[in-house]
Amino acid sequence: MVQSVELLLDDAADAEIRRQWESLTQAGVTGPSAHRRATDRPHITVAVAHEIWPRIDRALERCAFAPIPVRLGGLLIFGKRRPILVRHVVPTESLLALHRLIHRTVAPCPGVPANVRPDEWTPHVTLARRFPITGLGEAIDAVAHDRDFPATVVGIRRWDGEQRRAWLVADATGRTGPSTVEDVEDKQ
Repeated sequence: MVQSVELLLDDAADAEIRRQWESLTQAGVTGPSAHRRATDRPHITVAVAHEIWPRIDRALERCAFAPIPVRLGGLLIFGKRRPILVRHVVPTESLLALHRLIHRTVAPCPGVPANVRPDEWTPHVTLARRFPITGLGEAIDAVAHDRDFPATVVGIRRWDGEQRRAWLVADATGRTGPSTVEDVEDKQ
């Protein structure tokens, strides 16, 4: 199983990504992750590991956090046989600085993949994952007309894939820690 640290988006950007998820569903894009559940939340994954230790969680809770304006840009496709369609997040110095801080904090954990290291990371929000290559054209058509749009990173959360549990680490109000546990999310 995988554990991750994720950045959450403001309400308007969250709603726009959900609208794009719905457009993909209406276009018939299918696959294990193409149909999102209502409890899924758009996010930018900034760190991944096989296990993120509790002491790392406590360190993340102590990280200074302030909202970060970003821009959600064009479409990217990861993979070949089972593509992943994503909306690129245009990197800013503030976003990259937060990513470096989180990466340094999580780096000692086991199973950190190379693609989340600074200078290797491609910030993005996933629109659809692991759908048949035959649906790629329909997927792109469903959301390609959308323009870049502004967003704000308003929080940091942790995801534990083994326990299928997410919780807020920090947000724009300064709240942190397990006292702000979000509803359990059934992510794929």
